Amino acid sequence: LTLHNMADLTEKSSVTVFGGKQKVFTHTSEACKCTMTFGIYLPPQIETAKCPVLYYLSGLTCTHENFVTKAGGQRMAAETGMVIVCPDTSPRGVKVEGDDESWDFGTGAGFYVNATEEKWKNNYNMYSYVTEELPALIEQNFNVDADKKSVTGHSMGGHGALICALKNPGMYKSVSAFAPICHPSACPWGQKAFNGYLGPEGPAWKEYDATALVENYEGPPLDILIDCGKADSFYEKKQLLPEDFVEACSKAKVPVALRMQPEYDHSYYFISTFVEDHIKHHDRYLK
Repeated sequence: LTLHNMADLTEKSSVTVFGGKQKVFTHTSEACKCTMTFGIYLPPQIETAKCPVLYYLSGLTCTHENFVTKAGGQRMAAETGMVIVCPDTSPRGVKVEGDDESWDFGTGAGFYVNATEEKWKNNYNMYSYVTEELPALIEQNFNVDADKKSVTGHSMGGHGALICALKNPGMYKSVSAFAPICHPSACPWGQKAFNGYLGPEGPAWKEYDATALVENYEGPPLDILIDCGKADSFYEKKQLLPEDFVEACSKAKVPVALRMQPEYDHSYYFISTFVEDHIKHHDRYLK
């Protein structure tokens, strides 16, 4: 991937919050071959020191905006001196036939894979986008420490966070997730997405399934934090399957804390309640 500089970034908005700046940028993406949007929180400390970066991957139907406006993460990011980058969830405006037919596949539902199916493979490369292109762009244009990054996410984005960390040992200092899709090969959302982007079930599915990936994880110790609401309707419908992931972690001796939170659902009310815990979790490893 080619080097980018600030000339390639178009600033769409900037507001001051907790002494830092919450900005939104667009840029032309090579991985997705379209204009992509991301949100970035720049804490006050960035004026004088290189700051670590937390990448937050959003869920189905979401954009860069959900975390920015609903999670309330900026206060803790300002306190800890952490940059938070929020990419979009899929390519936009690429006009692939069928991309807008359902809310859980296509637009807003890139599933953080590199598609191999003919129709999708030109644009739907969100895995490369969030693990290679976007970090390179951030590291070239902002005063960040390239060696200090962590990843978190929600639902489909929690799946994204887990696979990004497991597939790239040592790249991320820590990983966490809110109500992640932990075993996509075994749930309706994941099966639909993988079938569409990767073709019929086979070895390719395991390459993007956290429960399969953790079985063979060999890398620096990963401390995984997962929060999930007990009143989450998608948990009840077996779309998330966090227990499968925990079982695989214990077999592989990978530390994981799964916290089942009574009465909480799948929404940003749940995320905003526990976002401080997650930022503190990452801050321990990004110091």
